[in-house]
Amino acid sequence: MAEAKILIIEDDTDLREGLKFSFESDGYEVADVGTKQEGILEIRRGDYDMVLLDCNLPDGTGFELCREVRRFSHVSVIMLTARDTEMDEIRALELGVDDYLSKPFSLGVLKARMKRILNGRTDTDELVSGSITIDRNGCKVYRDGREIALSKLEYRLLKFLVENKNHVLSKEQILDRIWDSDGKYVDNNTVSVNISRLRKKLEQDTSGTGYIKTVQGIGYIWKEE
Repeated sequence: MAEAKILIIEDDTDLREGLKFSFESDGYEVADVGTKQEGILEIRRGDYDMVLLDCNLPDGTGFELCREVRRFSHVSVIMLTARDTEMDEIRALELGVDDYLSKPFSLGVLKARMKRILNGRTDTDELVSGSITIDRNGCKVYRDGREIALSKLEYRLLKFLVENKNHVLSKEQILDRIWDSDGKYVDNNTVSVNISRLRKKLEQDTSGTGYIKTVQGIGYIWKEE
């Protein structure tokens, strides 16, 4: 597995910079932010393997952030918190946090837990649906073993659809996940135009009878053949 891409969301500047330095020394690709809003925007923009999330942020809580992120991403999350209560840990796990560590914590223990979670994801580096295979490490897509050339945006759109296969995604959900939330350079036809382009590259016919089906008045759904 290629070195993982890590996002640190922590308002303690010294701790954040210390963690970043240590992880980069281990070969990880690391980004860091200090607020809830910055964290959500960065998760939308980046294809992260893991998020290290502080429970208490200047503009909200880690619980709130995790609840919002789980609406559009399955990224692994370890919550770091000074609030050492059983109820907080239960709440975090119910929201989809992969692990929970109380401050102060051992850096060695944190790294060991990160490796355990990341190693558990190696079997999912390939996302397969019917004849379509997505190589999440190489950001490549194949149909029946033959590579399909996609733009970065088309790749992200396809991955989001397949990760949520058999679930209807509204145009708003797709816009929020694939494009910046401020809507720059986005109009009402953006999703449908890009869905059409993706269909042409993936499917033999483009009538909507292939993988990507239109749900009239709502959005789109990925259905396996």
